Amino acid sequence: MVDIGETLVRDDRYWGSWADWLGVPRHTVSALVGAVTALGLDNAEAIRMIRPGIDLQAAYREREHSGRGEFLDETDLYPDVRDSLQALKGMGLRVCIAGNQTAKVGSLLRGLDLPVDAIATSGEWGVAKPDAAFFDRVIKLAGAAPGETLYVGDHPVNDVVPAKEAGLASCLIRRGPWGLLWGNDPAVPADLRIEGLADLPALLSMAERWS
Repeated sequence: MVDIGETLVRDDRYWGSWADWLGVPRHTVSALVGAVTALGLDNAEAIRMIRPGIDLQAAYREREHSGRGEFLDETDLYPDVRDSLQALKGMGLRVCIAGNQTAKVGSLLRGLDLPVDAIATSGEWGVAKPDAAFFDRVIKLAGAAPGETLYVGDHPVNDVVPAKEAGLASCLIRRGPWGLLWGNDPAVPADLRIEGLADLPALLSMAERWS
């Protein structure tokens, strides 16, 4: 089971589009996202710092209505994504994608025809990480026992810890601001740590519990 943002997809376009919408330099948004990350705050706090009192849901709707809403294409994927997912499928594994994204992102990802068995988002499920109910849905989507399911993500609080609490194995990917900030922190209870998805097939081929 693979997360979406900063695991499969770079967030450059997402934060850049918010900067353009808010009328501030893109580096300003990037810096604020880094600051709230280091403080352990929700990413959305970066937007609220720029526009105090903003109604984020209303802003999402306004952006979509204006034609400046969410968008994904092949260029948003990390370079190792497609080949790595195909390699995992070639090992006979059930490969699924599930992360905190809107229903629109789910549709956009399906349009990329990735070599996976299923794609789901928090917007489609009506529950988001780190809620335990999200990981209940992950287990059902995986179609395997929790201990035989590996969740790969970049965020300790949203991915590694709640996955472990749900009985899943966990893998922390060291990319994106969260993965790089906490990737080498021994306090993060990840079962595996990888630099990119290309590392995963070889690691799993040596782990009988996931083969």
